[in-house]
Amino acid sequence: MKDNRIRILYIDDEIHNLNAFKAGFRRSYEIYTANSAQEGKQLLKSIDVHIIIADQKMPVSTGVEFFNEIKDTLPDPMRILLTGYTDVEDIIDAINKGHIFSYIKKPWDEIELHRTINNAFEIYNTRRQLKEKILELEKINDELNRFIYSTSHDLRSPLMSVLGIINLSRLDNSVTDPNGYLNMIEVCILKLDGFIQKIIEYYRNSRLDVEYEKINFENLIHECIASFRHQNNAIQFQVNVDQQVDFKGDTFRISVILNNLISNAVKYQKPEESHPQVNLSVKVEPHKATLSIEDNGIGILSEHLNNIFKMFFRSKNNNKPGSGIGLYIVKEALNKIGGTINVESKYGEGTLFEISIPNRNDFDS
Repeated sequence: MKDNRIRILYIDDEIHNLNAFKAGFRRSYEIYTANSAQEGKQLLKSIDVHIIIADQKMPVSTGVEFFNEIKDTLPDPMRILLTGYTDVEDIIDAINKGHIFSYIKKPWDEIELHRTINNAFEIYNTRRQLKEKILELEKINDELNRFIYSTSHDLRSPLMSVLGIINLSRLDNSVTDPNGYLNMIEVCILKLDGFIQKIIEYYRNSRLDVEYEKINFENLIHECIASFRHQNNAIQFQVNVDQQVDFKGDTFRISVILNNLISNAVKYQKPEESHPQVNLSVKVEPHKATLSIEDNGIGILSEHLNNIFKMFFRSKNNNKPGSGIGLYIVKEALNKIGGTINVESKYGEGTLFEISIPNRNDFDS
């Protein structure tokens, strides 16, 4: 039964107050006492208490000062201040900053103090249960993420095997396919593989630590373009990089951002466009890099612009294949590195994405 009782530490420099408190409340609670803030700190090293009650007017350290000193190392115990005089400014400041739960005037009213202690303990229990639920959810989320990542990797292997068989059948002409079924299968596999790769990107972005290193935007952009140029050889890429100063950033996440935006610029071109074009520009300054990706593709309906960064949102104004998570990953990656993104688009004319990324050149890695 003792383990289920509310444990209280009462700190007061007046011995008769400590004795009176112990005599009045020992049947209801498990009581510990200390006659100074320093002695209270020593007791807290070995005793796990639920509630700390401290007198405001103590030598060396006041009750508010004591609570302020322990709030970071011992955030869980509820804090109640006893005051025998009106020190309104200190009390209000302590309550506003979360240093104390409540205050009681001395001499205390036993019923009021009982009620305050019980209310404080209810909040203590609620917070503890909430913390346990959060830890449980974090564990479940972590396990789910690991499962999705592992499954995604495992799924890619048989998909690549099927693609290999399709390509092999084409090379040795062992399969007659007048209706183009192999092409249909290949398109479906590539679409599924693209979605799996997005899941892997999302997992890595959420799990990997941010790492800063020097980035050459000229090289990085051309590497990204090379990954998608084959999807539409008619597209003209215009690249303008103004990098007069060093830039340090997270290469993985900046690559993810560029890959997704360039992929969209290629994918969402107008079929009838005679001069499809994607313009990329970068301006590096001492404190930031500004990137823009502009295309003359199908554009985005104005009513959809507020939703394009939501997970699984897909615009209904096109029938292009897409996972609906590419722009969500872009926004999440930017959040990780402290960047921002803005979009302007006119339906039927094209889309412009503008990105700002902090330059961590003075970051001590």
